Amino acid sequence: MKVFVIDVGLCVGCYACQFVCKDEHVGNDWSPIAKPQPDTGQFWMRLDEYIRGTVPKVEMHYIANPCYHCDEPPCLPACPVSGCIYKREDGLVIIDTDLCTGCKNCVDACPYKAIYFNEDLNLAQKCTGCAHLLDGGEWTVPRCADACPTEAIKFGEEEDFAEEIARAEVMKPELGAKPRVYYLNIPKKFIAGTVYDPVEKEIIEGAVCTLTGADGATYTVTTDGFGDFWFRGLADGATYSLTITAHGFAPKTFEAITTEKDVNLGDIPLAK
Repeated sequence: MKVFVIDVGLCVGCYACQFVCKDEHVGNDWSPIAKPQPDTGQFWMRLDEYIRGTVPKVEMHYIANPCYHCDEPPCLPACPVSGCIYKREDGLVIIDTDLCTGCKNCVDACPYKAIYFNEDLNLAQKCTGCAHLLDGGEWTVPRCADACPTEAIKFGEEEDFAEEIARAEVMKPELGAKPRVYYLNIPKKFIAGTVYDPVEKEIIEGAVCTLTGADGATYTVTTDGFGDFWFRGLADGATYSLTITAHGFAPKTFEAITTEKDVNLGDIPLAK
């Protein structure tokens, strides 16, 4: 069965995936797989931009969002029309455009906000995995995967991506929808800051920064040539304490730092 494997670490935010999805579907009728996508308001392949932290400790990443083609799609039981929403043998979930009555139940049922409603045509629409192209035999991947210049979006048989899937994660696994879109390298939370000597007005290089989690786990980094330290890959919603030490300076400790969001502690002076 088909899967998407999307490596967030490779995505450069070029939006090629979003553009070619529009190119394939706007003004083109691929019934009963898909009727034309509107010029605006719908992104069957949607690229979301995330800006994390505060200046100057800022990082950015992008996440590509097609339909998740779930094994237990919430949209399917929500549809009152038998056979309108169905899962193909290759794993792709399709809305039959000839059967859709425009009730919008599936739009509300999708936890990933991947189903859109076309007011002009009175029907629900979404990513089809370019099933019409795959069925034609000349294409083996959807347009988004074909256009990605960094190969951040991959598509194919599940068994061919077994190694990647073993390291990947899915969105909202607690819902039990069993999505067939797997993500690699989604950035986790960070704690960062800059350590300096307020008397000499100089940054402090080589200061030892020790982060301790509520579970007792410790992580240690030293400040770089700019006085900066970064703790990356931290769990969401965790609580930490941070102690900073440097030769000739009094230690400084921060308690109860939480990673509900990425944390920039700013400029941190050390007293002598």
